[in-house]
Amino acid sequence: MFKIKTIFTALSLSASLFLNTAVLAETTIYDIKGNLPDLKFDLKKIDNDHFTEKNLQGKVVLVFFGYASCPDICPTTMAELSELRNSLSKEQMEAMQIVFISVDPHRDTPKVLQAYVDAFNNGAIGLTGTEKEIADIAKRYRVAYQIGKPKPGDDSNNYEVMHAQGIYIFDRDGKARLLSSNGEDTDKIKQKLETLFND
Repeated sequence: MFKIKTIFTALSLSASLFLNTAVLAETTIYDIKGNLPDLKFDLKKIDNDHFTEKNLQGKVVLVFFGYASCPDICPTTMAELSELRNSLSKEQMEAMQIVFISVDPHRDTPKVLQAYVDAFNNGAIGLTGTEKEIADIAKRYRVAYQIGKPKPGDDSNNYEVMHAQGIYIFDRDGKARLLSSNGEDTDKIKQKLETLFND
């Protein structure tokens, strides 16, 4: 019972970081084994190719939800994930995949999204989908986000997006194992990943 309450606290924390401003906080990593569903999705990557969890079988997967025009949380987290990846051995790099799922499918086409993640040179795959598909996967993993509306007279593409900044970590079998509150402490995340690489 205590563990379940701790998991809900972790998810509430992720939701509480529901700001479009950079949040400097200590990195806390929660054990979510058995408390969230297995990795499962059907989204689109560049060239509109369908991409599912089956394409990631055998890899440790780090999933981050954000959007390409995010001014702070997303570029900070992606840079931290690049630092994390660069600290790994070659074998570990090959065994890990970073996945960036857009919560802003209106502006983030597959091409725009992949160009964005490529800028961080961390091998990430950018995925997007319809508004319903994104809402469904966000609900599946209890990811908080909100799309604002353009102000009267503004361009239809000019609106704000708020989202949480947690990093979801799945093992080689697609089981949800860890939730990191942010990517600031890459050494702490790396230590947790070592166990998953060795499973």
